[in-house]
Amino acid sequence: MDLLIFQAPILMVQASMDGILVGILFALIAYGMALQWGVMNVINIAQGELVILGGYIAYTMYTWGIHPAFGVIVSPIIMFFIGWLLYKLVINKVVDRDLFISILATFGISILTQQLMNFVFGSDVVVAQSNFGTTMFFDDMVTLPNAKIFAAVVSVIFAIGLVYYMKKSKLGRAIRATAQNARAAKILGVDTEKVYAATFGINAALCGVAGSLISITFTLHPYVGLPYTVRSFMIVIVAGLGNLPGVALSGMGLGVFEEFADYILGTEFRIGSVFLLLVLILVYRRFKLSRKREYLK
Repeated sequence: MDLLIFQAPILMVQASMDGILVGILFALIAYGMALQWGVMNVINIAQGELVILGGYIAYTMYTWGIHPAFGVIVSPIIMFFIGWLLYKLVINKVVDRDLFISILATFGISILTQQLMNFVFGSDVVVAQSNFGTTMFFDDMVTLPNAKIFAAVVSVIFAIGLVYYMKKSKLGRAIRATAQNARAAKILGVDTEKVYAATFGINAALCGVAGSLISITFTLHPYVGLPYTVRSFMIVIVAGLGNLPGVALSGMGLGVFEEFADYILGTEFRIGSVFLLLVLILVYRRFKLSRKREYLK
């Protein structure tokens, strides 16, 4: 355990700035999960695998000599149709069913996607080199990779764009109406089947954007999707469904927590600290719920 970070304020600044940038990217992934969870009442265990698949699309472009940054345009388009197809083949069978059924179904998608990625892309750890360089702050004492800054800016642009689309477009209004009351929306003429398919497709597209950004900021491997699912689930649990500012703040908070855990405990315990935090949050919410029930009695 290294407590040097608390003795050197500049290290705390470094960790905080790194965490905020990474957390914005986490928030984008969580926003997709919150959207489809709120509209369809489906918990997507395959969220992380969709992110990694989107990353492999950008990495494939990189191997073809195309800059991976263009993946933020191509990957969401491809991932939208993959999400639409997954809905038509699997997810439409579990909408309005017990939540546990959706967990089992998406867990199956997760395992299948992992195996397909391993077969197609191999099991090597890869990264798409962006060659964006770094930016120095505070008399060159704080160093931030420009790839992380690029990822944060793109994440914010897509999040704001989606919010605008949800408020102004006909489909966006239909999605919001379905999220509030699917039965009433259907009576009023909303094609809820189309809404559900589009919602899952939009979630997959956001995963495509995030995956493209992850391909240039972190590493890709067929079996590293689970931590992104856990992060998204944790952010949504803390922020709540339909709370975009809460999702953004929770994402940045999680990013800062991870960076501090990395500095204090070491990189090998970074992911473990995320899982531990999830357990603590679930225990706390369980305790809080039980206290509320006792109060109502």
